[in-house]
Amino acid sequence: MKIKYLGHAAFYIEEGNFKALIDPFLSGNPTAKSSPENFSNINYIFITHGHGDHLGDTVQIAKNNNSIVITNFEISLYLGNQNVNTHPMHIGGKAKFDFGTVKMTPALHGSGIQTEKGLIYGGNPCGFVIELDGKKIYHAGDTGLTMDMKLLESENIDLAILPIGGNFTMDIDDAVKAVEFIKPKKVIPIHYNTFPIIKASPEEFKSKVKNSEVIILKPDEEYNL
Repeated sequence: MKIKYLGHAAFYIEEGNFKALIDPFLSGNPTAKSSPENFSNINYIFITHGHGDHLGDTVQIAKNNNSIVITNFEISLYLGNQNVNTHPMHIGGKAKFDFGTVKMTPALHGSGIQTEKGLIYGGNPCGFVIELDGKKIYHAGDTGLTMDMKLLESENIDLAILPIGGNFTMDIDDAVKAVEFIKPKKVIPIHYNTFPIIKASPEEFKSKVKNSEVIILKPDEEYNL
């Protein structure tokens, strides 16, 4: 399974015929090296919440690829009004797809969508547990540390993707506690150094994590899970 970090909180995942993006913030992302035009045959797009640095280029990519966007109900309504195919879910919900299963997990954050007419309601922010080819990937989205993460230990997560940048999300120390709660086999830190306000050291995070392998990826760098 190919995991490609696209910068900030964005990822490309490929396994066989499954080609998906998570939070494809590419245009306007100072760390991104890829553009929306670089992606073809995208089956699914996962959106954790409505903020521009996560919703990103979803509409353009989804329309270009006839992708299905998996996100919360409110964002699904917003995207549906723009003729984007969606599969709506909500916190705690689990669904089967042709590639495996998806469970939507809680996140402590906001989700408003900025439009030309102003800010609109974007439902609850979330994370995802994506089970694919017998492996489980947890993308936390933007979140603070929460005791709900302890429940993820029983999911036997193969790869956890966690924010470390602070200010808007967990900082390094809270992310380390999240790893202790979740007990994933591997961890990739995200949501840091995109902007000065979320400056953080992934090397410091790695030095503090015990019993899980920390993988630090640069934008456009790939990892085989």
